[in-house]
Amino acid sequence: MVANTEIDQRLTTNGSATRARDPLKNAFFWLSIFYFVYCARPEDWVPGLLYVPLAKISGIFTILALFSSWGKAQRKPKDLPREGLYLLILICLLFVSALLSPVWKGGAFFRTMDFAKVFVVWLLTVMIVTDMRRFKRIAFIQTGSVAAIALISMIKGHDMPRLEGALRGIYGNPNDLAFAIVLSLPFCLAFLLLARGPLRKLVWIFSMLIMFACLFLTASRAGFITLVISGAVCLWYFAIKGRRVYLVAAAATVVLVVGLVAGGKLKDPFLAISGQGLDTRLETSAYGSFEQRRELIVESFKCMVRYPILGIGVRNFNSYTPAWREVHMAYLQIGAEGGVPALILYLLFFLRGFANLRKLRKIRDLNPEIKLFIGALHSSLVGFAVGALFAPEAYQFFPFFTVAYTAVLLFLAQEKSSKKAFYDPKQKMEMYAIPGGAGFSYAGR
Repeated sequence: MVANTEIDQRLTTNGSATRARDPLKNAFFWLSIFYFVYCARPEDWVPGLLYVPLAKISGIFTILALFSSWGKAQRKPKDLPREGLYLLILICLLFVSALLSPVWKGGAFFRTMDFAKVFVVWLLTVMIVTDMRRFKRIAFIQTGSVAAIALISMIKGHDMPRLEGALRGIYGNPNDLAFAIVLSLPFCLAFLLLARGPLRKLVWIFSMLIMFACLFLTASRAGFITLVISGAVCLWYFAIKGRRVYLVAAAATVVLVVGLVAGGKLKDPFLAISGQGLDTRLETSAYGSFEQRRELIVESFKCMVRYPILGIGVRNFNSYTPAWREVHMAYLQIGAEGGVPALILYLLFFLRGFANLRKLRKIRDLNPEIKLFIGALHSSLVGFAVGALFAPEAYQFFPFFTVAYTAVLLFLAQEKSSKKAFYDPKQKMEMYAIPGGAGFSYAGR
């Protein structure tokens, strides 16, 4: 009993000292700034910020934060999961593909440079997010930012078809906007269930309603299909397994009401697939888009056969084809532009996200918060896996963030389990010694 008390005091002292002189505080601050700049894009809707290179500034400081935190984090580079290695090799392959591109070397190189930032953010997220407080803050920044973007898009684009061009950058295309919304909605529901007090719950309910309405106004077929799949997984986790059956009725009511109010624009693209009864200009345009996408899929396969090893370079497919369009399938997009090896690494990376969730579900006595976010992450990943069949989202950062979150939660759950083992009086204490209270190592994940 005395020994256990001394251990408790030592851990408490070490934990307090670590919090007092947290060496990762600065790195986490810049990581949070990068998430906010990427997800909220304030330069698109805050007057005067258009001429400030926020993305570059936050990116530079995030990279500096990575170097400043190197060796200070309790998770060392050797402990990082394999998906990090897959992502690094993928980016290296894309750089080689750009340098040898038969289409446009310079454009592919600089686009790969822009995409390569995702590895820095992914690495920092896994190394620096060492507790649930930080995890929830990062997830909150992403979710809150996308909800705000949905509201701003509806306000600025109220007179624009499908909200196209309401904002610039990653939200300028209605399909990209819908994709970001669907991948963030499961986190919205998780935060709603975690919220305490009626006011906070109302804020999250309002956020979800805005995101639903914005999604319907984009008239994105890919976004709606992704919503159906992701929503079904969400309801399975939160309503059926979580014994909150009222969520099924609530979800059905929300979809029905929002669909009646804002779903008219979404109906036309689906009806246009048949090619029959094209009564409106939107329907005719949607049918033409469907036919064109089918031709681009065939063209992407031909491109992969012609350039199977290194592809034609990041985002060069629209220059490669006479139609000047992207192939609306992320898997074919990465395969045509990066080659078959890049496609394999891409698939392996996201499969590791599902593997992390499978390991998490096998851990006993999980924190209730972790259980909620496992459901949100699984819903988001399944939504991406299906939605990627219908949208050119190979280089969007949100799915990569999701895989980073799965790795973080697995680390947190394993670290908590190891701490429980540390306190077990039946075990030998030296087997679980924590040098300086630094943390734990999980090599071989």
